[in-house]
Amino acid sequence: MPILAYILTALAAYLLGSIPTGFLMAKAKGRDIRAEGSGNIGATNAMRVLGKPAGIFVLLLDVFKGWYACQVGVFVCFHFLPNSNIHSDADVQSVSGHIENFAIIAGIFAVLGHNYTCWLKFKGGKGIATTTGVYLALAPWAVLIALGVFLLAVLVTRYVSVGSISGAVALVAAVWILPPHNLFLGIVTTALGALAIYKHKSNIQRLRAGTENRLGRKKETAT
Repeated sequence: MPILAYILTALAAYLLGSIPTGFLMAKAKGRDIRAEGSGNIGATNAMRVLGKPAGIFVLLLDVFKGWYACQVGVFVCFHFLPNSNIHSDADVQSVSGHIENFAIIAGIFAVLGHNYTCWLKFKGGKGIATTTGVYLALAPWAVLIALGVFLLAVLVTRYVSVGSISGAVALVAAVWILPPHNLFLGIVTTALGALAIYKHKSNIQRLRAGTENRLGRKKETAT
């Protein structure tokens, strides 16, 4: 498989993920989301700063970025694959493995693009929505489990940050436990889960200090 195809996939996925949807939505309304709320460009801060409709729209766009990036990876793979050489079940299995690897690589770089967007001096969101989109393409059942854990954690604690962290941990566990077992996907998911938790380091500090605001308050500094 030509290395150029992997580079093209990574670059396209990064650029797609790097589109700062929350920032652009606020900019269209004449506001700088980085100077309001938590200062984060993600959907949660967009919702509290711009209102629920705008926040939900940003959330859906961020999810879509992750999902579509994986489709881009599949497209690039098919474009470079020697499809005419598929003659046996072993060939089909090999092709399937290549397709999945391209989608996984695309997913990694879409999340990195969102978290470290080149358009805002490599300062972006926390990647929860974009990661959700990636795993809707790669491991939808794992996403459902993570979503359930997220909702339960938020309902119990009223902290979105606790829900996000809990969901990230649940996603990692689900990917490792649920079939089919893919070592590469498991390793990548673990790394992305660790990155998601790291991006919530300020929330964790506020939780430990007892200053993290609960869901529903006017002034929140969660995710």
